[in-house]
Amino acid sequence: MEFGIFGVGDVVTDAVSGRTPTENERFKAITRLAVHAEEAGFDVFALGEHHNKPFLSSSTPTVLAHIAALTSRITLSTSVTLITTNDPVRLAEEYATVQHLADGRLDLMLGRGNTAEVYPWFGKRIEDGIPLAIENYALLRRLWDEEVVTWSGRFRTPLREFTATPRPLDGTPPFVWHGSIRSPEIAQQAARYGDGFFVNNLFMTIDYFARYVEYYRTLYAEHGHGRPEDAIVGAGGAFYVRRNSQDALREYEPYWLKGPQGDVPLKEASEKTGLTVGSPAQVIDKVLATRDAFGPFQRQLFGLDFGGVPETTLHQTIDLVGEEVLPVLRAEMQPSRA
Repeated sequence: MEFGIFGVGDVVTDAVSGRTPTENERFKAITRLAVHAEEAGFDVFALGEHHNKPFLSSSTPTVLAHIAALTSRITLSTSVTLITTNDPVRLAEEYATVQHLADGRLDLMLGRGNTAEVYPWFGKRIEDGIPLAIENYALLRRLWDEEVVTWSGRFRTPLREFTATPRPLDGTPPFVWHGSIRSPEIAQQAARYGDGFFVNNLFMTIDYFARYVEYYRTLYAEHGHGRPEDAIVGAGGAFYVRRNSQDALREYEPYWLKGPQGDVPLKEASEKTGLTVGSPAQVIDKVLATRDAFGPFQRQLFGLDFGGVPETTLHQTIDLVGEEVLPVLRAEMQPSRA
């Protein structure tokens, strides 16, 4: 079982202090948080790709390569890589490069982004989102798995006897997760290839996502990759943690009210969704409840670095969760020895 944190690289005004960090400050903060996450015992640090304000993480491979040079153990990942609007050739080459620089400590989470406008910015149509995701990933797999590729498809120019360089480290491509919140076609794709299926367990109830996990598990087994319980499931979430829940709710409420879900009462969201605003014990309870709903799963990522929460507070949260949450969850979620 892996535990990690992910960020989205947003640059927004602190709802309490009124201060807006610069882009340079945010890049440096993201780097410090990743290094601290490794020191505190987290297993994964992930960063999403976005091309619209208020986000600055448009060149995720660059940021992850920089973090790779400053760390030695933690797995680096994307919390979304846009499989729809990126050229699969560039994805194959850029992430194989980072994989080499990180000595293999890299995997990839594919998704379709957070805004409709990204499609025309890159010459695509949002109506083609699912077909793009399916075709582009099929090509990406071939570019990693095959030395020489001849290919033609619907959405890009053909390739003839093309070799993506560099080749994946030791002949093994980065592991791939397929992220989704509402598209059964993405669960189908993950199951077909035996890849991971990641549900970004935010904003809606855990029960809502559980049905997609069950669907993926069934298909994973039907494709011959193993039993349904062997399927590779990851879950997103978010937290704001203090030693007692009253402090956490009081401190986080201004940030919540300013965010896109601010019309939903914070306490209700914390109780019913993947967001946990409360004590270390409440974070533990939420992850165990997620396991009850999803079945055995392999990766839990917590959203931490968004909404304008100051960096000093984020470091305090990393320390508190590293000391009081991760050891308990690792003990509780060990596979049974029956």
